[in-house]
Amino acid sequence: MKKGILAFAFFVVMLILSGCSEAPTAAERFSEYIKLWNDQKFSEMYDKLSSSSKESITKEDFVSRYEGIYDGVSAKELKVEFNKPKEEDVDDQATEVNYPFSLSMETLAGQISFEQDVQIVQEETEDGEDWFISWSPSMIFPQLEGNEEVRVKSTPPERGQIFDEKNNGLAVNGLAYEIGVVPGNLPENRDETIQNIAKLLSMDVEEIEDKLSQSWVRPIDFVPIKKIDPQQQELLESLIAIPSVLKKDVPARFYPYGEAAAHLTGYIGSITAEQLEDLKDEGYSSQSLVGKAGLEQIYESRLKGETGYTIYVEGTDKVIAEKPPVNGENIQVTIDGELQKQIYDQLKGEAGTAVAMDPLTGETLALVSSPSYNPNEFIYGLSSSQYAALSENPQKPLMARFNKTFSPGSSLKPIIASIGLEAGKLDPEAEKQITGLSWKKDSSWGNYSITRVSNADSNVNLKDALIYSDNIYFAQLALDIGAEDMVNGLKKFGFEEEIDFPFPISTSSISNGNLSNEQLLADSGYGQGEILMSPFHLATAYTTYVNNGSMIKPYLEVTEATKTTLWKENLSTQENNDLLLLSLKEVVNNSNGTAYKPIVEGLQLAGKTGTAELKQSKDDQTGKENGWFVAVNTDNPKLLIAMMVEDVKDRQGSHFVVPKVKDVFKQYLSNE
Repeated sequence: MKKGILAFAFFVVMLILSGCSEAPTAAERFSEYIKLWNDQKFSEMYDKLSSSSKESITKEDFVSRYEGIYDGVSAKELKVEFNKPKEEDVDDQATEVNYPFSLSMETLAGQISFEQDVQIVQEETEDGEDWFISWSPSMIFPQLEGNEEVRVKSTPPERGQIFDEKNNGLAVNGLAYEIGVVPGNLPENRDETIQNIAKLLSMDVEEIEDKLSQSWVRPIDFVPIKKIDPQQQELLESLIAIPSVLKKDVPARFYPYGEAAAHLTGYIGSITAEQLEDLKDEGYSSQSLVGKAGLEQIYESRLKGETGYTIYVEGTDKVIAEKPPVNGENIQVTIDGELQKQIYDQLKGEAGTAVAMDPLTGETLALVSSPSYNPNEFIYGLSSSQYAALSENPQKPLMARFNKTFSPGSSLKPIIASIGLEAGKLDPEAEKQITGLSWKKDSSWGNYSITRVSNADSNVNLKDALIYSDNIYFAQLALDIGAEDMVNGLKKFGFEEEIDFPFPISTSSISNGNLSNEQLLADSGYGQGEILMSPFHLATAYTTYVNNGSMIKPYLEVTEATKTTLWKENLSTQENNDLLLLSLKEVVNNSNGTAYKPIVEGLQLAGKTGTAELKQSKDDQTGKENGWFVAVNTDNPKLLIAMMVEDVKDRQGSHFVVPKVKDVFKQYLSNE
């Protein structure tokens, strides 16, 4: 009997406890809702809304509204919090309660945070009484009411500008004329009018028709067609004289030095889909302009600035959050714009390149490549035929040459001499007896031989070999140095090593394998064989001869100039370095020197010429030649130039380059 009573009592207690567990509190239901909110499970959130709330919005609209708004503002790090009330503060008889909650999130316009009260109501369900959330749009953002929409407006920053060392603009912000057409104003001879516009703007008719047929275009709309340079006033007048054609002043990038600095500055253009995918988390949009080449691309992250955003309620003056734009950083580089132009004017029309720097400080003063292109045309818009003409040009005007590698020819000989002297394999006063114009080590070389330009039979020491640029002397010197010391010496001069410089510089290389082959080693001694060197590296290497045997580390930004920094120290002893500098002076000042002519009174230079033969074999008579001249002024050194001109075989070889470099020195030093 007692067992039966106890069992019944246990059943009653469990029934009571079970009933209690099935009756959640308002705080518990809201806590569940908050968790779903933080997890952005909007569909499940809707299930916890009160019946009156569900009457005001469908589940589909509820979910899409949250998702659309949160995605639109790029909501991240959503955090909704609710502190449950203390047990003694709960009214067990209440059917409505108000609880406070706080919300914070990161958005495009910065952090949004707010506190708000929400009403929780008790309703009867099939399973008994339960608590539900009285929802309103203000729970998304307090500024929202009814069916109001949230919108995001972006404000682009002003792109940072690039200036040379004298504050002359290299890449600056200005205005352009945007030429557009109002379709509804086109005259009856529509086709003829569009053909006329296309001709004036150097565009294809199809390009204009594509713009006019965009889905958003109405007869009254101004449809942008192409930007033009404000300096082209005659073109502007011809265009606006055509019925339906109008112009607007729009912000535009401008490159004052045009072709002269194109490969240095680069240009900006519309972001591609691939770039946007990579950069979408860095504030870019499908409308963004990005650096496509040169300094514009290298310094993109600093020039672009930060886009400003405003999150607002459409059709009202209610602002939910706002972050003003941050303009891009202005950058000043060590380039001398006028020197850049002077050098380009010497190369203009030629395929070639030049690098100029201050040999004592490492300031990079000019980076020039020719032929070139006008970067402003990329801003104003190139037609497909214009771009094809550039990209298919065999002289490659779109390619920068100053950071690529080439065979240095005899311009490498001073470096080979430095290696020989430091390795103890070269006595500068000792004479090598060289007879005739060709030489080979022995019969094992077969038909392979080394040739030289000078036809005098003579005993040649180091100074003579540099003055006459004697290939045979340096081929023999390379064999004396040996493959191991040659490779080690070149590596000490920075070969096979990346150069720490903002502009990417191709790494100079020694050979495709090694220099164990005697003929390859001999050819390497006068800068042929498989030796490849960038003009930038070559110029840097020559700073050794005016810096007591150490190589300067070049730099590009004015802000980096705290003190002179060395890239390679003690490449040569003071004695050996002075000896080589004296010989390089003779190359220019001795009447037999390869860089003697033209004579420029008062100009004190040291330097070395070079003619690099680009042949498939020794017997090749059709191979081209590149001409080099590297020079530095020795009276208070301020300028060092390495210049190379391609295809000079029938134009006196390196002698074609020498007057160009000397003209630049004359202009530059006369202005100092």
